[in-house]
Amino acid sequence: MRPGTIFSAGAVLLVLVAGACSSAGSAASTSVRAVAVQPSGLASNSVSTSQPKATTSTSSTSAAVLAPTTIGVVASTTTAAAPASISGAGGVDPNAPEVVAPGDIPDNQVFIAFTAVDGSYSVKVPEGWARTEANGAVVFTDKYNSVTIQSSPSQTAPTPASIRASGLADVSADPTFHLNDVQPVTRKAGVGVLATFEIGSAPNAVTGKKALLAVERYVFFHHGSVVVLTLSGAKGADNVDPWKTVSNSLTWTS
Repeated sequence: MRPGTIFSAGAVLLVLVAGACSSAGSAASTSVRAVAVQPSGLASNSVSTSQPKATTSTSSTSAAVLAPTTIGVVASTTTAAAPASISGAGGVDPNAPEVVAPGDIPDNQVFIAFTAVDGSYSVKVPEGWARTEANGAVVFTDKYNSVTIQSSPSQTAPTPASIRASGLADVSADPTFHLNDVQPVTRKAGVGVLATFEIGSAPNAVTGKKALLAVERYVFFHHGSVVVLTLSGAKGADNVDPWKTVSNSLTWTS
C-alpha cells in the first residue's frame, strides 16, 4: 500500500474523532483542515485546535444563575421576619379591645315580649338570655350579645344633633369608644334616631381583656317619654336580622 494512502486515511480518522468530540458537547472548539495527498506520497496536513477558556464561561454562567436564587431566599427570609418585631411607635396597643369570635345569634332564636313596668310599651327580646336590672335599665345578655332597654321622660323628640350632643354621654368618655354614624331611622314605633358605634366590653374575668363590640342605639319618642334600645354584639357578628326584629318590635301600649 502506498504511503500516501495511509496518510490520507489518518486524516479522515482525525476528522471523525473531531466530529465525535464536537457532538459529545465538549467545551473545546476543534477545527480540522486536510490537504490533498501529493503524488509523490507526501501529504501536507494541518490541524489547528482552538480551546477557549470554557471553565471561566461555565463558572460565570453558574454564578449568574445561582446568585439571584440565593439573594432571593435571603431577602424573603428577612422580609418575613420583619413584622415579628414591634416598635414602640408603630406597635400594637396591648390595652386595645381584641376581636373575638363573632358569636352570631342563631337563626332559630325565639323572641318573647318584655313589657315596661308602667305598661307604656313592650319590646321583643331573645328568650333564655340572662336578665339584670340596674340604674333604671333592663339588660338581657348572652355572651357578648346584649339588649339594653331604658326609658325616661322627655319634652322633645330626639334628633341626630341632640343625640350627638348628649345622647351618648354614658359611653363617649370611654377611651375605646368610636362613633360611626348618627342618622334618622324609621321603625314600626315611628321615626327615631339610630347611632352606631364601637366600644370595648367589660374586662374578661379571666384574661382581663376587653372584646370589641359593635353597637346600635335606637332612640324613640312617644307622648312625653323616650325609649332607648341599645343592641350590642362582638364586632363581625351577623346580627342584622335579630337586631331588626328587636328594634321593629317596639310597641306603644299607652
